[in-house]
Amino acid sequence: METFFFSLLNGVIYGLLLFMLSSGLTLIFSMMGVLNFAHASFYMLGAYFAYTIGSVTGFWIALFLAPILVGLAGAGIERWGLRKVHANGHLAELLFTFGLAYLIDELVKIIWGKIPVPYEIPAALDFPLFTLFGAQYPAYRIFMLGVSIAMLAGLWFLLKRTRAGLIIQAALTHPHMVGHLGHNVPRVFMMVFGFGCALAGLAGVIGGNYLVTEPAMALSIGPIVFVVVVVGGMGSLEGAFIASLLIGLLQTFAISIDTTFAEIFAFTGLNPLSDLGGISIASLAPMLPFLLLVLVLMIRPRGLMGEREI
Repeated sequence: METFFFSLLNGVIYGLLLFMLSSGLTLIFSMMGVLNFAHASFYMLGAYFAYTIGSVTGFWIALFLAPILVGLAGAGIERWGLRKVHANGHLAELLFTFGLAYLIDELVKIIWGKIPVPYEIPAALDFPLFTLFGAQYPAYRIFMLGVSIAMLAGLWFLLKRTRAGLIIQAALTHPHMVGHLGHNVPRVFMMVFGFGCALAGLAGVIGGNYLVTEPAMALSIGPIVFVVVVVGGMGSLEGAFIASLLIGLLQTFAISIDTTFAEIFAFTGLNPLSDLGGISIASLAPMLPFLLLVLVLMIRPRGLMGEREI
Protein backbone atom coordinates (compact mmCIF):
# COMPACT_ATOMS: atom_id res chain seq x y z
CA MET A 1 0.00 0.00 0.00
CA GLU A 2 2.85 2.38 0.86
CA THR A 3 4.59 1.73 -2.48
CA PHE A 4 1.36 2.23 -4.43
CA PHE A 5 0.46 5.52 -2.73
CA PHE A 6 3.89 7.14 -3.07
CA SER A 7 4.31 5.86 -6.63
CA LEU A 8 0.92 7.31 -7.53
CA LEU A 9 1.81 10.68 -6.02
CA ASN A 10 5.27 10.77 -7.62
CA GLY A 11 3.82 9.71 -10.96
CA VAL A 12 1.25 12.52 -10.92
CA ILE A 13 3.93 15.09 -10.03
CA TYR A 14 6.27 13.87 -12.76
CA GLY A 15 3.38 13.74 -15.23
CA LEU A 16 2.36 17.33 -14.49
CA LEU A 17 5.98 18.40 -14.92
CA LEU A 18 5.97 16.76 -18.35
CA PHE A 19 2.71 18.53 -19.18
CA MET A 20 4.20 21.87 -18.21
CA LEU A 21 6.86 21.20 -20.85
CA SER A 22 4.64 19.62 -23.49
CA SER A 23 1.84 22.20 -23.24
CA GLY A 24 4.09 24.97 -24.54
CA LEU A 25 5.37 22.75 -27.34
CA THR A 26 1.80 21.79 -28.24
CA LEU A 27 0.67 25.42 -28.37
CA ILE A 28 3.60 26.35 -30.60
CA PHE A 29 2.94 23.47 -32.98
CA SER A 30 -0.81 24.10 -33.05
CA MET A 31 -0.42 27.75 -34.02
CA MET A 32 2.77 27.83 -36.07
CA GLY A 33 3.14 24.25 -37.30
CA VAL A 34 6.68 24.21 -35.87
CA LEU A 35 8.10 21.28 -33.92
CA ASN A 36 10.53 23.20 -31.73
CA PHE A 37 13.51 20.88 -31.24
CA ALA A 38 15.02 23.45 -28.86
CA HIS A 39 12.06 23.37 -26.48
CA ALA A 40 13.81 21.23 -23.88
CA SER A 41 16.77 23.63 -24.06
CA PHE A 42 14.50 26.40 -22.72
CA TYR A 43 13.65 24.04 -19.86
CA MET A 44 17.37 23.82 -19.16
CA LEU A 45 17.76 27.61 -19.37
CA GLY A 46 14.99 28.00 -16.78
CA ALA A 47 16.91 25.82 -14.33
CA TYR A 48 20.22 27.61 -14.91
CA PHE A 49 18.64 31.07 -14.76
CA ALA A 50 16.93 30.13 -11.49
CA TYR A 51 20.22 28.85 -10.08
CA THR A 52 22.06 32.07 -10.98
CA ILE A 53 19.29 34.46 -9.90
CA GLY A 54 18.53 32.44 -6.78
CA SER A 55 22.15 32.59 -5.63
CA VAL A 56 21.73 36.38 -5.41
CA THR A 57 18.06 37.01 -4.59
CA GLY A 58 16.82 33.69 -3.27
CA PHE A 59 14.57 31.01 -4.75
CA TRP A 60 11.23 32.82 -4.58
CA ILE A 61 12.27 35.77 -6.73
CA ALA A 62 14.00 33.38 -9.15
CA LEU A 63 10.74 31.41 -9.38
CA PHE A 64 9.12 34.44 -11.04
CA LEU A 65 12.05 36.05 -12.84
CA ALA A 66 13.59 33.00 -14.52
CA PRO A 67 10.48 31.97 -16.55
CA ILE A 68 9.98 35.59 -17.63
CA LEU A 69 13.57 35.81 -18.87
CA VAL A 70 13.22 32.50 -20.72
CA GLY A 71 9.96 33.71 -22.25
CA LEU A 72 11.57 36.97 -23.40
CA ALA A 73 14.46 35.01 -24.90
CA GLY A 74 11.99 32.76 -26.73
CA ALA A 75 10.01 35.75 -28.03
CA GLY A 76 13.21 37.38 -29.26
CA ILE A 77 14.32 34.20 -31.02
CA GLU A 78 10.96 33.96 -32.77
CA ARG A 79 10.96 37.63 -33.77
CA TRP A 80 14.51 37.93 -35.10
CA GLY A 81 15.29 34.32 -35.97
CA LEU A 82 12.47 31.88 -36.57
CA ARG A 83 10.23 34.40 -38.33
CA LYS A 84 12.93 35.10 -40.92
CA VAL A 85 13.21 31.42 -41.91
CA HIS A 86 9.44 30.83 -41.81
CA ALA A 87 9.07 31.76 -45.48
CA ASN A 88 11.43 28.91 -46.45
CA GLY A 89 9.08 26.22 -45.18
CA HIS A 90 8.92 23.74 -42.30
CA LEU A 91 12.25 22.08 -43.11
CA ALA A 92 14.09 25.37 -42.59
CA GLU A 93 12.24 25.88 -39.29
CA LEU A 94 13.16 22.39 -38.09
CA LEU A 95 16.81 22.92 -39.00
CA PHE A 96 16.78 26.31 -37.27
CA THR A 97 15.42 24.92 -33.99
CA PHE A 98 17.69 21.87 -34.25
CA GLY A 99 20.73 24.13 -34.55
CA LEU A 100 19.38 26.40 -31.82
CA ALA A 101 19.27 23.47 -29.41
CA TYR A 102 22.98 22.76 -29.99
CA LEU A 103 23.80 26.46 -29.69
CA ILE A 104 22.04 26.77 -26.32
CA ASP A 105 23.68 23.59 -25.05
CA GLU A 106 27.14 24.87 -25.95
CA LEU A 107 26.47 28.29 -24.43
CA VAL A 108 25.39 26.61 -21.19
CA LYS A 109 28.63 24.63 -21.08
CA ILE A 110 30.69 27.76 -21.74
CA ILE A 111 28.92 29.87 -19.08
CA TRP A 112 28.16 27.36 -16.32
CA GLY A 113 30.58 24.53 -17.09
CA LYS A 114 30.14 20.87 -17.99
CA ILE A 115 29.44 19.53 -14.51
CA PRO A 116 26.16 19.80 -12.55
CA VAL A 117 25.65 23.03 -10.59
CA PRO A 118 24.54 22.99 -6.92
CA TYR A 119 20.97 24.15 -7.56
CA GLU A 120 19.35 23.06 -4.32
CA ILE A 121 15.84 22.88 -2.91
CA PRO A 122 15.03 26.06 -0.90
CA ALA A 123 15.51 25.65 2.83
CA ALA A 124 11.92 26.75 3.51
CA LEU A 125 10.66 23.65 1.68
CA ASP A 126 13.39 21.19 2.59
CA PHE A 127 11.52 19.20 5.23
CA PRO A 128 9.17 16.19 5.37
CA LEU A 129 5.57 17.37 5.02
CA PHE A 130 3.91 14.25 6.37
CA THR A 131 4.64 10.70 7.39
CA LEU A 132 2.58 7.83 6.03
CA PHE A 133 3.13 4.10 6.51
CA GLY A 134 6.32 4.99 8.36
CA ALA A 135 7.82 6.89 5.40
CA GLN A 136 8.30 10.64 5.10
CA TYR A 137 7.23 12.63 2.05
CA PRO A 138 9.14 15.81 1.11
CA ALA A 139 7.29 19.12 1.19
CA TYR A 140 8.98 20.29 -2.02
CA ARG A 141 7.26 17.60 -4.08
CA ILE A 142 3.88 18.82 -2.87
CA PHE A 143 5.01 22.35 -3.77
CA MET A 144 5.80 21.11 -7.28
CA LEU A 145 2.33 19.58 -7.42
CA GLY A 146 0.76 22.88 -6.35
CA VAL A 147 2.71 24.92 -8.92
CA SER A 148 1.82 22.46 -11.68
CA ILE A 149 -1.90 22.55 -10.80
CA ALA A 150 -1.80 26.37 -10.62
CA MET A 151 -0.17 26.43 -14.07
CA LEU A 152 -2.82 24.08 -15.43
CA ALA A 153 -5.65 26.21 -14.01
CA GLY A 154 -4.03 29.42 -15.27
CA LEU A 155 -3.58 27.99 -18.77
CA TRP A 156 -7.22 26.87 -18.87
CA PHE A 157 -8.42 30.29 -17.69
CA LEU A 158 -6.22 32.10 -20.21
CA LEU A 159 -7.44 30.06 -23.17
CA LYS A 160 -11.11 29.74 -22.19
CA ARG A 161 -12.00 32.88 -20.25
CA THR A 162 -9.93 35.78 -21.60
CA ARG A 163 -10.01 37.84 -24.79
CA ALA A 164 -6.35 37.01 -25.45
CA GLY A 165 -7.20 33.32 -25.18
CA LEU A 166 -10.01 33.69 -27.70
CA ILE A 167 -7.63 35.39 -30.14
CA ILE A 168 -5.04 32.64 -29.62
CA GLN A 169 -7.59 29.87 -30.18
CA ALA A 170 -8.89 31.61 -33.29
CA ALA A 171 -5.37 32.06 -34.61
CA LEU A 172 -4.74 28.34 -34.11
CA THR A 173 -7.25 27.42 -36.80
CA HIS A 174 -8.02 30.60 -38.79
CA PRO A 175 -4.96 32.89 -38.73
CA HIS A 176 -5.91 34.71 -41.94
CA MET A 177 -9.38 35.57 -40.62
CA VAL A 178 -7.86 36.83 -37.36
CA GLY A 179 -5.55 39.04 -39.40
CA HIS A 180 -8.48 40.41 -41.43
CA LEU A 181 -10.20 41.35 -38.16
CA GLY A 182 -7.34 43.69 -37.38
CA HIS A 183 -5.18 41.60 -35.06
CA ASN A 184 -1.42 41.40 -35.52
CA VAL A 185 -1.04 37.66 -36.14
CA PRO A 186 2.80 37.68 -36.23
CA ARG A 187 2.77 39.37 -32.83
CA VAL A 188 0.36 36.72 -31.55
CA PHE A 189 2.73 34.05 -32.85
CA MET A 190 5.65 35.73 -31.07
CA MET A 191 3.71 35.95 -27.80
CA VAL A 192 2.63 32.30 -27.98
CA PHE A 193 6.17 31.16 -28.75
CA GLY A 194 7.50 33.19 -25.83
CA PHE A 195 4.73 31.93 -23.55
CA GLY A 196 5.46 28.33 -24.49
CA CYS A 197 9.15 28.86 -23.74
CA ALA A 198 8.24 30.49 -20.41
CA LEU A 199 6.25 27.38 -19.44
CA ALA A 200 9.31 25.27 -20.25
CA GLY A 201 11.41 27.66 -18.16
CA LEU A 202 9.01 27.33 -15.22
CA ALA A 203 9.32 23.55 -15.45
CA GLY A 204 13.08 23.99 -15.31
CA VAL A 205 12.86 26.21 -12.22
CA ILE A 206 10.86 23.71 -10.16
CA GLY A 207 12.33 20.58 -11.75
CA GLY A 208 16.00 21.52 -11.91
CA ASN A 209 16.58 21.12 -8.18
CA TYR A 210 14.23 18.15 -7.93
CA LEU A 211 16.12 16.23 -10.62
CA VAL A 212 19.53 17.65 -11.53
CA THR A 213 20.74 20.79 -13.28
CA GLU A 214 23.41 19.85 -15.81
CA PRO A 215 24.11 20.41 -19.53
CA ALA A 216 22.64 17.01 -20.42
CA MET A 217 19.26 17.66 -18.78
CA ALA A 218 17.68 18.88 -22.03
CA LEU A 219 18.87 15.82 -23.92
CA SER A 220 17.54 13.47 -21.24
CA ILE A 221 14.00 14.86 -21.07
CA GLY A 222 13.59 16.28 -24.59
CA PRO A 223 12.73 12.98 -26.34
CA ILE A 224 10.11 12.15 -23.70
CA VAL A 225 8.41 15.52 -24.25
CA PHE A 226 8.08 14.77 -27.97
CA VAL A 227 6.70 11.33 -27.10
CA VAL A 228 4.06 13.04 -24.95
CA VAL A 229 3.06 15.38 -27.78
CA VAL A 230 2.79 12.56 -30.34
CA VAL A 231 1.01 10.11 -28.05
CA GLY A 232 -1.47 12.76 -26.94
CA GLY A 233 -2.10 13.89 -30.50
CA MET A 234 -0.35 16.64 -32.41
CA GLY A 235 -1.80 19.98 -31.36
CA SER A 236 -4.11 18.65 -28.64
CA LEU A 237 -3.61 20.13 -25.15
CA GLU A 238 -6.10 17.66 -23.69
CA GLY A 239 -4.22 14.79 -25.29
CA ALA A 240 -0.89 16.12 -24.01
CA PHE A 241 -2.32 16.27 -20.49
CA ILE A 242 -3.58 12.68 -20.62
CA ALA A 243 -0.34 11.41 -22.19
CA SER A 244 1.78 13.26 -19.62
CA LEU A 245 -0.01 11.66 -16.69
CA LEU A 246 -0.02 8.28 -18.39
CA ILE A 247 3.73 8.32 -19.06
CA GLY A 248 4.50 9.77 -15.63
CA LEU A 249 2.55 7.03 -13.86
CA LEU A 250 3.86 4.31 -16.18
CA GLN A 251 7.50 5.15 -15.57
CA THR A 252 7.10 5.76 -11.83
CA PHE A 253 5.27 2.50 -11.16
CA ALA A 254 7.77 0.59 -13.31
CA ILE A 255 10.67 1.98 -11.27
CA SER A 256 8.97 1.01 -8.01
CA ILE A 257 8.53 -2.63 -9.10
CA ASP A 258 11.70 -4.36 -7.94
CA THR A 259 10.92 -7.66 -9.64
CA THR A 260 12.66 -9.62 -12.38
CA PHE A 261 10.94 -11.51 -15.18
CA ALA A 262 12.29 -14.74 -13.70
CA GLU A 263 10.36 -14.11 -10.48
CA ILE A 264 7.21 -13.23 -12.42
CA PHE A 265 7.39 -16.33 -14.61
CA ALA A 266 8.26 -18.49 -11.62
CA PHE A 267 5.07 -17.30 -9.96
CA THR A 268 3.05 -18.26 -13.05
CA GLY A 269 4.82 -21.59 -13.43
CA LEU A 270 6.52 -20.72 -16.73
CA ASN A 271 10.24 -21.15 -17.40
CA PRO A 272 11.65 -18.33 -19.57
CA LEU A 273 15.13 -18.12 -21.02
CA SER A 274 17.71 -17.35 -18.39
CA ASP A 275 19.01 -14.35 -20.32
CA LEU A 276 15.59 -12.71 -20.19
CA GLY A 277 14.78 -13.84 -16.69
CA GLY A 278 17.41 -11.58 -15.13
CA ILE A 279 15.85 -8.40 -16.56
CA SER A 280 13.93 -6.37 -13.98
CA ILE A 281 10.81 -4.28 -14.60
CA ALA A 282 12.60 -1.20 -13.23
CA SER A 283 15.38 -1.49 -15.82
CA LEU A 284 12.79 -1.20 -18.60
CA ALA A 285 11.31 2.06 -17.26
CA PRO A 286 13.34 4.39 -19.58
CA MET A 287 12.09 2.60 -22.70
CA LEU A 288 8.42 2.38 -21.73
CA PRO A 289 7.43 5.82 -23.14
CA PHE A 290 8.91 4.88 -26.51
CA LEU A 291 7.21 1.48 -26.43
CA LEU A 292 3.94 3.30 -25.77
CA LEU A 293 4.72 5.62 -28.70
CA VAL A 294 5.18 2.66 -31.06
CA LEU A 295 1.94 1.04 -29.89
CA VAL A 296 -0.07 4.25 -30.26
CA LEU A 297 1.28 4.90 -33.76
CA MET A 298 0.41 1.34 -34.77
CA ILE A 299 -3.14 1.45 -33.37
CA ARG A 300 -4.09 5.13 -33.64
CA PRO A 301 -1.65 7.16 -35.79
CA ARG A 302 -3.29 10.49 -34.91
CA GLY A 303 -2.61 9.98 -31.19
CA LEU A 304 -5.04 9.69 -28.32
CA MET A 305 -6.93 12.93 -29.01
CA GLY A 306 -5.33 14.30 -32.16
CA GLU A 307 -7.18 15.22 -35.32
CA ARG A 308 -4.31 14.85 -37.76
CA GLU A 309 -2.21 11.77 -38.47
CA ILE A 310 1.54 11.87 -37.87
